[in-house]
Amino acid sequence: MELRQLRYFSAIAKHGSFSKAAEQVFVAQSALSHQLAQLEDELGVRLLHRSRRGVALTEAGRIFLAHATAILRQVDDARASVMNAAGEPSGKVVFGVPHSASNALALPLLQAVQRALPKVELELTEELTGNLVPQLRSGQINLAVLFDDGTLGEFEQTALLDERLSLISPATAADRPVAAVSLQQALALPLILPAHPHGVRPIIESAARAHGLPAPNVVADISSISILRTTMLAGMGHTLLPVMPLQHDLASGALCAVDVTPALTRQLVLCASRHIPLSAAATAVLQLTVTLAQTLCAEGAWRGAAPVADAA
Repeated sequence: MELRQLRYFSAIAKHGSFSKAAEQVFVAQSALSHQLAQLEDELGVRLLHRSRRGVALTEAGRIFLAHATAILRQVDDARASVMNAAGEPSGKVVFGVPHSASNALALPLLQAVQRALPKVELELTEELTGNLVPQLRSGQINLAVLFDDGTLGEFEQTALLDERLSLISPATAADRPVAAVSLQQALALPLILPAHPHGVRPIIESAARAHGLPAPNVVADISSISILRTTMLAGMGHTLLPVMPLQHDLASGALCAVDVTPALTRQLVLCASRHIPLSAAATAVLQLTVTLAQTLCAEGAWRGAAPVADAA
């Protein structure tokens, strides 16, 4: 198996066409087909379905593409690290952000990287936390913000901040609380929550068990922040989330938030693979992200968050 075969296969998968892939990698289409045939012979499986409309990945092809992408990215990272050993960090960094943290972190991070690391190309990918873990494990992404639920021991971890969960309700809901509520009261309300094991769901269920309370009264499992927001605005229920993902609607008065006692918090950690070395560019982005999180907390720009050492 050769690196060029991985590049050729990735190009075909990206474009869905041998002719377009051949143009991208600057080889004849016949040579591309020959190299792919060799790769499939070596693996003993078909990677692509071929038809008059183009090509599509087989199930084996989809699995192999994830590995090929990770391998090629690591090769590029290794090359960039060697070339920039004594100079300014440069190269591409793929950074995973969960849906519920992107509203607070994505834009400030992009702006900070542009200012401080102008030679670094930052690619942000927004995913469910359950999807970020395998991508980080395989090397498809370099860094990811995850929630410390005690299961992240396979990764290098740097704590970013603690974020408090609030009970968030439609402003027009007849049963919306107007002051802080107990955890028992919050759990009894009709709740719209991310599906297990995504986001805050394990934190809420663990808190219920720890205090001997019934499981949350979940009326809808919705792991998309945008759909959850729409569902709440339609009056279908309440949620337990940090305030930042729904900040716009809270500021406009369409939604309202109250504290929960005892407090529910989640800790955000920046994770990297223990087995795949970070490039100089990725290391620089990691350090910048830690500093940025502290700044956003100190300035109050990340509402409901506090530095880990200071969190209640």
